[in-house]
Amino acid sequence: MKILPLLICASLLGSVTLTVSAQAAPAAQAASTADVATRVKALNALLAEQWQYNLKNSPEFATILGDLRYNDRWSDVSLAHQAADHRATQDFLKRFEAIDTRGFADSDKLNQQLMVRQLKDQLRGYELKLSEMPLDQMSGIHIALAGFVSSIPFHNVKEYDDYLARLKAVPKLFDQVTEVARQGLRDKMMPPKYLLEKVATQIGSIEKPAGMDSVFAEPLKHFPKSIPAADQKRLHDAILAAIADDVRPAYAKLGRFVATDYAPHGRSQPGVWDLPNGDAIYRYDVEQMTTTKETPQQIHEIGLAEVKRIEGEMTAIAKAQGFKDLASFRASLKSNPKTHATSREDILNRYRGYIAGMQPELPKLFGLLPKTNVVVMPVEAFREKEAAAAEYHPGTPDGSRPGQIFVNTGDFANRSVLTIESTAYHEGIPGHHLQISIAQTLPKLPPFRQQAGYTAYIEGWALYSEQLGKEVGFYKDPLSDYGRLVDELLRADRLVLDTGVHYKHWTRQQMVDFFHAHSSEDEPDVQAETDRYITWPGQALAYKTGELKILELRARAKKALGDQFDIRAFHDEILSGGALPLDVLEARVDDWIAAVKAGKAPAHPVTVSG
Repeated sequence: MKILPLLICASLLGSVTLTVSAQAAPAAQAASTADVATRVKALNALLAEQWQYNLKNSPEFATILGDLRYNDRWSDVSLAHQAADHRATQDFLKRFEAIDTRGFADSDKLNQQLMVRQLKDQLRGYELKLSEMPLDQMSGIHIALAGFVSSIPFHNVKEYDDYLARLKAVPKLFDQVTEVARQGLRDKMMPPKYLLEKVATQIGSIEKPAGMDSVFAEPLKHFPKSIPAADQKRLHDAILAAIADDVRPAYAKLGRFVATDYAPHGRSQPGVWDLPNGDAIYRYDVEQMTTTKETPQQIHEIGLAEVKRIEGEMTAIAKAQGFKDLASFRASLKSNPKTHATSREDILNRYRGYIAGMQPELPKLFGLLPKTNVVVMPVEAFREKEAAAAEYHPGTPDGSRPGQIFVNTGDFANRSVLTIESTAYHEGIPGHHLQISIAQTLPKLPPFRQQAGYTAYIEGWALYSEQLGKEVGFYKDPLSDYGRLVDELLRADRLVLDTGVHYKHWTRQQMVDFFHAHSSEDEPDVQAETDRYITWPGQALAYKTGELKILELRARAKKALGDQFDIRAFHDEILSGGALPLDVLEARVDDWIAAVKAGKAPAHPVTVSG
């Protein structure tokens, strides 16, 4: 899943263990109520200041959230601004650490601790020079800009004029990106050469279509009727001129740089270990993406064990279907026309059908329900070859833009339909859309927590959600249940493959060979997924890590509460704090279990929103 374009700064990913217990020191107990209130007010004011700083410095993020104050500009990604942002982050950290949290309620104390954690992680990332690789085939600036168009509002003349200003500013933005990439080249912070060659090809595919065929002309095809004809004509001509005079030349210039001056110097090895300080970078990535202290070796071993367990369940289905082993069953499915899509629309309709079927079942599993709608859309043609099978883009907190599930319908005849059901639940409901839509509107959380991006929590929840369909009676067809296991196996494979390439120094061919031996993925997905893990070290570890933690916490709560355990109350407890690091989530659930046992917390859901 792609939660937000890579232009958005300050993702909230961390791994430092927090202390969130309610034990109060004597000094805190002696603090006057007025003094505590004053310090809490100061904390909240600083949180608001830092949030406004982020919105101003990440205009794309603000646009996605429906805040249009900076809707006419791009982020400043220049080296000078990155240095200034680093200094500002250091200053914010000092100010947050200076706040005395003695006597604070646990919720306020946690807000301070999570912000300190976020800022420290940002500083570590800067020191590791991770921003010096701004171009890749998954979410580089060239992809981010083109994909961002679907998240921009186009309701009135001003919003179209804002967009026009952004198009005219693309050359400056791309010059900044080129400057950063050149610094990365000097520091030997380089993506793999073969992937940069793909970037050059992608840039050309976005640059080539002219006029109304350009992805950047898409808003011109859907003018609201409220915009006067004269303004439509002016905006139509001005935007097409900006595409011709600014956007396409900027793409062409960036493409020449990548092809001629950048890609030839890409690193030769796929693993991040090949970078200067590569081992430290991978340790950082693993901590950020899993929010645990598990080592790459431990994660690799967990992956192998999960692969073995899941393949055992798949083998049982294969034998029940009359096959001697899993390999022969897999082979039969690849040649069975019933397991492949008949058209692009067939794929989209299947997603829409599964999501519609899940909607009325949600009250059986949740008290909290999402307010925002979700829609299914095809992935744009320019990124079909590299895009995942599906990805989720959040809607606005006020619901004015729905959540969007982008589905890859390219090469449909070679795409299996077996995993569509589980993927629909993962990306839509009760997965990403439900979790993120709820988090965005939680009334007692500051905005930075409503929009938190802890990958292990977010992706772990979505993977956990795939099995919830089974618990409410779906996956009725054994082949569909097999498809669910196919998706789960992919996430287990990721633990092995990510640590394999970045920790154990596997070659790309070793990754592909493992994929072929231990997955049912279509060949286009095998190739794209392999390149994805190479590009995003650690990200692929988040899914299984998060899912296993949620399952562990659910089993713990069920055992401790017995007849008091209610699945809806458990899910609401998981969701009502927003996305959290896994260690903090564990402490939260343990506190809830203790409160329920003591009669201090409801054992059943009491709040329903929808």
